[in-house]
Amino acid sequence: MEGQAAVKVDLPFFRYHPDPVASGSIRAAAEACACCERDRGWIYTATFYTAREVDGHFCPWCIADGSAAERFAGEFVDSIGLDGVSDEVLHEVTRRTPGFHAWQDPHWLVHCQAAAAYVGEVGYAVLAARPDALAQLRADMRLDGWRDEAQLEQFLNHLGESATAMLFRCTVCTAHLAYVDAS
Repeated sequence: MEGQAAVKVDLPFFRYHPDPVASGSIRAAAEACACCERDRGWIYTATFYTAREVDGHFCPWCIADGSAAERFAGEFVDSIGLDGVSDEVLHEVTRRTPGFHAWQDPHWLVHCQAAAAYVGEVGYAVLAARPDALAQLRADMRLDGWRDEAQLEQFLNHLGESATAMLFRCTVCTAHLAYVDAS
């Protein structure tokens, strides 16, 4: 309104997805939330797993307080890969943390027996700046059958084209880790 200063609204903080706006999981939008039915200026755009009918998207506040997951009996993140974390952490990641966009089914990484924080989708240049993540990714890919080192390095050097890396940071030791997502 004319003469009034715009009010800055702080988004809720998500420990396991600290910047969902940068990752594209939450965007500015003039759309009512399917849970609270309020237009709060921000809307969630990534995955939600439920057997119920959901007409629309959720606001970040209904994700953060768990009301969207509870009301629609669903999860924002699949529990695959979250082995060994406490039930409390499992609940926070799956039901109170925004998921992220991926070509394949997205999954969460664990390090130091704790859920890692999702940083974002990255190409080789960003991954190379985090040698811990790159070394871990190379080791995982070798375990998955990548035996030819030249092919492995060529594939990694082209991350960001037909394949990308999903980058995470350990919430305990701050090490970076990643997995490959391909179309």
